[in-house]
Amino acid sequence: MAHSNKDKETSGRFSYEGLDRVIHERARLSILTSLITNKRGLLFGDLKRLCALSDGNLSRHLQVLQEAKLIAVSKGFEKNRPQTVCRITALGRSRYLEYVEVLEQVVRDAASPVPSSKVVCSPPTEASICWLACDSAWSSAKGSGGASAAKRDCND
Repeated sequence: MAHSNKDKETSGRFSYEGLDRVIHERARLSILTSLITNKRGLLFGDLKRLCALSDGNLSRHLQVLQEAKLIAVSKGFEKNRPQTVCRITALGRSRYLEYVEVLEQVVRDAASPVPSSKVVCSPPTEASICWLACDSAWSSAKGSGGASAAKRDCND
């Protein structure tokens, strides 16, 4: 889901539509990261421990991921004990990797400066001009000992 330069100009440089809302939530990102690194899947208890989630919290996030078809949950028994195994699906793997690509773009964008020709400032308002004038007067007055007079002038 990479954006072309033309897309960025029209939609905004820092508009990251590829940050999938289902994946972007911290707990679900933890779950998917755990599952993508364990090809056989993980038991519910192991996933709970790895992601530091309560039973109820993990269950709810698994439900959201399962409804989005990003994971598969299978229930069975091992030595007469119930087991829940969670695995990432092919769609889940694909969407996770797309998400990571967008996240990497966020990091690249944060590391590169915005060209000054692209920065758009709002036109000054009377209040902002007054604030700038007061700030300048206050800075100059502090050095000359007339700070209280400058402060009074700005508050008028």
